[in-house]
Amino acid sequence: MSCAPPVFPARSNGILMHILTDVRLLSKGRISGIEEYTKSLVGALLEEGEKEQFSFFYSGMRKAPLPEAWGARPNVRIVDWKVPNRLLDLSMRLFHAPHIDRRMNADIVFSPHFNILPPVRHAKRVVTFHDLSFMHFPEWYPWKKRAWHWLQNYRGQARAAQAIVAVSDFTREDIVRTLGISEEKVHTIHSGINPFFREVAKDDPLRAAFVSAKRLERPFLLFAGVLEPRKNVSGIIRAFNEVKRDPYHRELQLIIVGRRGWLCDTIFKDAYASPWRSDIRFWGEASYEDLRMLYALASAFVYPSFFEGFGFPPLEAQACGAPVITSNRSSLPEIVGGSALTVDPWKTEELVYAIDSLLKNDALRAELKKKGAANVKRFSWKNTARSLLSLFRTLAE
Repeated sequence: MSCAPPVFPARSNGILMHILTDVRLLSKGRISGIEEYTKSLVGALLEEGEKEQFSFFYSGMRKAPLPEAWGARPNVRIVDWKVPNRLLDLSMRLFHAPHIDRRMNADIVFSPHFNILPPVRHAKRVVTFHDLSFMHFPEWYPWKKRAWHWLQNYRGQARAAQAIVAVSDFTREDIVRTLGISEEKVHTIHSGINPFFREVAKDDPLRAAFVSAKRLERPFLLFAGVLEPRKNVSGIIRAFNEVKRDPYHRELQLIIVGRRGWLCDTIFKDAYASPWRSDIRFWGEASYEDLRMLYALASAFVYPSFFEGFGFPPLEAQACGAPVITSNRSSLPEIVGGSALTVDPWKTEELVYAIDSLLKNDALRAELKKKGAANVKRFSWKNTARSLLSLFRTLAE
């Protein structure tokens, strides 16, 4: 990795444009929706943008390594500054420096997340907004996170950008309405899903070995996501308590996958207070391999989140063959497109009815699996990358 600021000379013959992407959000090495978005999108951009030059701006003293395949391409340079990101963000916010577009001869500066944006003078700036949940429901975030969001100055960032990418029509309308941004400036470009998530054949020996090793012989409901108030995990536990009262569901278990988030203690308390607590399993963070198997084995995937800008888990579950129950709020109806049962996340009785109906109706489960498999075909990172490159080219011209 080079530390030299100028990574490319002026555009050479045959090169359409130079795209500088701020990938500092990958420095912590976490697996979450935004990190998944960035890695998958960058990989697809490199496949589709053979006539573009790409620079990836990375910074920090201690950080996770970027994928080796990125730096192996002849049209890619990785610029690694050994500067703490907090110090860099402070400089960008207070002094509007450094102007990295000038240092790197960039035509486009792309931020895949609304971190503090690098100041630019000559390049066109594009930023992805995933959702505005922090503006609508600040109580879902700890005070440090609220302060961080406040410091981002989202209205200012949105106004400074030449184009904004919204990951759903719902998010696009929210940006226009809440931030007062013109409709022409905000472009819906749906995210893709990781092709790793696909069905596992019932006769696959790895499937049988996984069932045996993880003691998954009984039917189970599955949730996957960060354990935090926004995901409504406590609502799932309340619904599970009601469903289990029916003798038909006595063998049913609930498996909750995900890392601990803010206020997760409430979730664990609710689970411990359940009369069926021995049938509630907290998996913790799962590898992609384990998550794919869990999706494939689940009797139903339950995701009654209160607010999502896009929502990867329901699509991942559908790609692996799980019937899905999700929320009828925010972007989720748009993303599942009639291929899942949707409920009001604030009404436990609706979730109870959906779970009970689905588990007792083989024809309904088969129908949702078929519709889910068709639905996921709408979302691919190749299409996302092509749409984004088209936007970049329009701006660069």
